[in-house]
Amino acid sequence: MKDYFRTYPFSTLIAVVIVFLSLFNPPHTQLDSVSNIDKIAHFVMYGGLELVIWIEFFRKHKDQPQITAILVMILLPILLGAGLELAQSVLTNYRSCEWADIIADSAGAVAGALAGLTVTKAFPEDK
Repeated sequence: MKDYFRTYPFSTLIAVVIVFLSLFNPPHTQLDSVSNIDKIAHFVMYGGLELVIWIEFFRKHKDQPQITAILVMILLPILLGAGLELAQSVLTNYRSCEWADIIADSAGAVAGALAGLTVTKAFPEDK
């Protein structure tokens, strides 16, 4: 487990921040009036997490990942998002579980994977 945190330090940090942001009671701001701002936030958070996972994976593993590794890299953020949505409905009385949030998380993860693929193909490291 210790090696995982050394291999993926930024991914781990971002995941911890996402867990915190998903479970705390946010203050009301002027952004609350922006339509679908929470969906945009979900998309950006999980897209960013996925992109960082992808980059950290390629930093450690220089070869092209197998399909299993790609699926795991994409599914982990999606499962984190779905799990946190369920946790919000069970552990808090100020948050609820929303399918639209899970869809935004998933779309962000897929977009992050596509961005990660593009970045790693554009800047290949010498072997």
